[in-house]
Amino acid sequence: MPYKLLFVCLGNICRSPAAENIMNHLIDQANLSDRIICDSAGTSSYHIGSSPDRRMTQTAKQRGITMVGKARQFKQNDFEAFDLILAMDQDNYQNILYLDPSGKYRHKVKLMCEFCRHHTLKEVPDPYYGGAEGFNQVIDLLLDSCEGLLDFVIQEEGLKDFTA
Repeated sequence: MPYKLLFVCLGNICRSPAAENIMNHLIDQANLSDRIICDSAGTSSYHIGSSPDRRMTQTAKQRGITMVGKARQFKQNDFEAFDLILAMDQDNYQNILYLDPSGKYRHKVKLMCEFCRHHTLKEVPDPYYGGAEGFNQVIDLLLDSCEGLLDFVIQEEGLKDFTA
């Protein structure tokens, strides 16, 4: 059974789809596509069905990463369906935990920046209302944290023998 990761931001059009697509890019490079599955969601319903933000798509494309997917809202059964739920910032983290009042799934919810190796920011900032530098910063942060996350999953799941 594959290990399942869910990336969550507010609207699911900038940060979480970028994380999902960057992670899929790294998973493909490691030949682990059959072992690790990614998805993304938003805590709000603002953009359900929308494609990733064109500015984020353009910024990712400049780094060789293709952005695909449609926005969806985080739902209760995502707690059961995913092994690890990665919130982009503290607000998303709190909104996710709010849907788990008993704390049963709290151990599955982490902040994305916990997996950064080089960056020291604790949250992935929302670039939506900013300029191009914000989107570049998000891609840099997510490349760093996704690499750390992939190593974590490989260790956790004993996938060393499967990597390229």
